[in-house]
Amino acid sequence: MILNPILPGFNPDPSICRVGPDYFIATSTFEWYPGVQIHHSTDLVNWRLVSRPLTRASQLDMRGNPDSCGIWAPCLSHADGLFWLVYTDVKRLDGNFKDAHNYIVTAPDIEGPWSDPVHVNSSGFDPSLFHDRDGRKWFLNMVWNHRTDSIGGQPKHPAFAGILAQEYDAQAGRLIGEPVNIFAGSPHGLVEGAHLFYRDGWYYLTVAEGGTGYDHAVTMARSRELNGPYELHPDTFLMTSKDAPDAPLQRAGHGQVVETPDGAVYHTHLCSRPLPGTRRSPLGRETGLQKCVWGEDGWLRLAQGGLVPAVEVEAPDSGSRRLPAEPVHRDFTGDSLPEEFQWLRTPFPERIFSLTGSGLRLIARESIGSWFEQALVARRQEQWAFRAETRVTFSPRTFQQTAGLTHYYNRSKFHYLAVTSHEQAGRSLTILSCPGDWPHGKLVFPLDTPVALPDDGPVELAADVDGARLQFFYRLPGGDWQTVGPVLDASVISDEGGRGEHASFTGAFIGMAAFDTSGSAITADFDRFSYVPLDG
Repeated sequence: MILNPILPGFNPDPSICRVGPDYFIATSTFEWYPGVQIHHSTDLVNWRLVSRPLTRASQLDMRGNPDSCGIWAPCLSHADGLFWLVYTDVKRLDGNFKDAHNYIVTAPDIEGPWSDPVHVNSSGFDPSLFHDRDGRKWFLNMVWNHRTDSIGGQPKHPAFAGILAQEYDAQAGRLIGEPVNIFAGSPHGLVEGAHLFYRDGWYYLTVAEGGTGYDHAVTMARSRELNGPYELHPDTFLMTSKDAPDAPLQRAGHGQVVETPDGAVYHTHLCSRPLPGTRRSPLGRETGLQKCVWGEDGWLRLAQGGLVPAVEVEAPDSGSRRLPAEPVHRDFTGDSLPEEFQWLRTPFPERIFSLTGSGLRLIARESIGSWFEQALVARRQEQWAFRAETRVTFSPRTFQQTAGLTHYYNRSKFHYLAVTSHEQAGRSLTILSCPGDWPHGKLVFPLDTPVALPDDGPVELAADVDGARLQFFYRLPGGDWQTVGPVLDASVISDEGGRGEHASFTGAFIGMAAFDTSGSAITADFDRFSYVPLDG
């Protein structure tokens, strides 16, 4: 069986394509660098990260991008012997404007080399590229109407002004002809995330609607002509959990159709798994996959019936088995970061970290939560319960210098256990927390007094997360693990924490951070990191 989510942890807006026996899914990465995650599978059951294609400044520079901006809703396709990746770099979240710039890059192989980008337009986000049967290419995106009171966290329908389609001339690298608004959406509203596919004389259009919160849905429509008019699915939606509050997969929406070589049909979708008894999703928006069937009326529906996505779905190969999550232990002795790690915004990582051959060296720059140069290297939280451990060697000279372990969402949602210097305690431990204070990012300090440490030497730091509970630990050489600080609220490190749904779009990370607000760029050396799942 396919067990959902197939890509656990922050992996939203899944665009899927098949090339022969190989399936590829591209997902949004927002402000995390490198941009776009691409996973590969041959059975739709087990998936492996194979590429993050946006790796250099000419393709992506997100310094200054606010939280939850950056890469929105990529579209991956294959045609003419090339992979085509369409993506948006969003430069603004709040207020009336989005400043959403849409680009295309190509590559002969999924692992690259990926081209420099072609700027296509900036009229709205969630772009896709449709390769028609006659070889023509069509660029789609939602159109953003700034003449509304829509602001981040409070989306309003008038800002989502329909789906534009315009022909794309690949040789010239530009749009040609006039854009046509082909679909205004259903009465559910907030239409975005459009993908086209063709079958039996019909152009089928799937879109995301209802916002990316608990009213999210996949809406379907079709037309005999690419530019419409489009008629709505008899059920309006292909899938949604909006009327099923107890379903394990919530916020279902935004995905794309794929066919197997044998003609079976599946549809990706984003989803979330709120902590039981809450509406908070620390794992962010994850990727699910549903089997679908064509009805006699020519419309696609979920194979299990109804609209609610299933956790267990029939796989194309009944012999495929989902591999279990395993503990991951890293020593950073290679010449590149382990594949699961990313950093924030900058295309110049050499300014915030290096690999020394014996560990990861963070070059402390701006404060934790900076939108420009923040030395933070982290990986996704993929389970509700896990333990993370690291060891740091760090000799701060002032309270303005810290290095340690952080459970991080964005600048207004994080917990950070750090080695620092204190005027009376000397080298010591502190905890900096920001439990959802948007827009100010005001800190609280859960330790009443700093925990004194020896003047030098390594310190081991750990975090146990179990649902909504986070407990930090530390250990000195030859000693035992000791708790440090109170139990903290891990549920705030979630999409809905703080400001609430529709305002944050990433997911919880756990990793290593350092800052030096004195401007001295002090370094901190981390020689190990482990992530141990404590649930399925």
